[in-house]
Amino acid sequence: MGRCVIQLVTGPAGSGKSTYCHILQEHGLSLCPKHKRRMHVVNLDPAAEHFRYDVAFDIRDLISVDDVMEELQLGPNGSLVYCMEYLLQNMDWLEENLDGYDDDEYLIIDCPGQIELYTHIPVMNKIIDQLRLWGYGDKMVSVFVVDATFVTDPAKFISGSLLALSAMISMQLPHVNVLSKCDLVEEASVEKVLEMESALQLWDVLGDPGGLGSPLQPFQQLQPNDSASGESTEIAQSNKKRRDREKKWSRLTEAICSLLDDYSMVGFVPLNINDEDSISHVLLTVDHSINYGEDLEVKGADYADGDGEVE
Repeated sequence: MGRCVIQLVTGPAGSGKSTYCHILQEHGLSLCPKHKRRMHVVNLDPAAEHFRYDVAFDIRDLISVDDVMEELQLGPNGSLVYCMEYLLQNMDWLEENLDGYDDDEYLIIDCPGQIELYTHIPVMNKIIDQLRLWGYGDKMVSVFVVDATFVTDPAKFISGSLLALSAMISMQLPHVNVLSKCDLVEEASVEKVLEMESALQLWDVLGDPGGLGSPLQPFQQLQPNDSASGESTEIAQSNKKRRDREKKWSRLTEAICSLLDDYSMVGFVPLNINDEDSISHVLLTVDHSINYGEDLEVKGADYADGDGEVE
């Protein structure tokens, strides 16, 4: 039996991963017969509560965060880590479920949102390594989902870009960054950010490198002259320390932007769930990253001889 394609959908909690999985599942069924595909969605988040997609199989049938919290008296984060480590000890459960899908089928795995599982604790890396041993090495792609509302705050957007870079390096898979919830943000705002040639340019144009947005800025005009009293001297020294901190903060931000620019590997594909063309573009980008479809049989209508009618 061949190996099916696997999308590993990752990203911060609340970024829209489950919605992404649901939209792709519906989109796959709405395609024309030639391109129509059945997308099976797997829930690998033991803390998940509600999702709209039809689930193929669910880690909560093996173990759940609620059960661990109740039985072991652990907190939510500790319970999640315990669940994922338990999965590592019972990978035969995952293998048995994956073996039910052939090479012409398409799996989307909805992964946990806690970023520690990808950066601090090598749980996801070990799961990916095991999938490689089972023969899925050239069939896997990582999709990192970031909330598009971050574009209204350049500092948050740069932070999200850094997380995307970190996940890409950590997971060592073909990687696509998706900017979700674009239907909730003005299209012009999204385009303005995505058209920036570099993170440094984004910060220079939309950021606040000089610290002019500091909460203390509106009160500076109310401060007395430095020579007025000993108290004014203390205020001046306090302001100087604040400006020094802002300069250091600005230099740190510029250094992070330079890091992103040096790699030149972080880009985003916008996703508007209300636009079929946008959904198709995201799916095409993901397919292209792993050359999906090159070894599949071409689907088409069967015609009878002579009369041209479909059989």
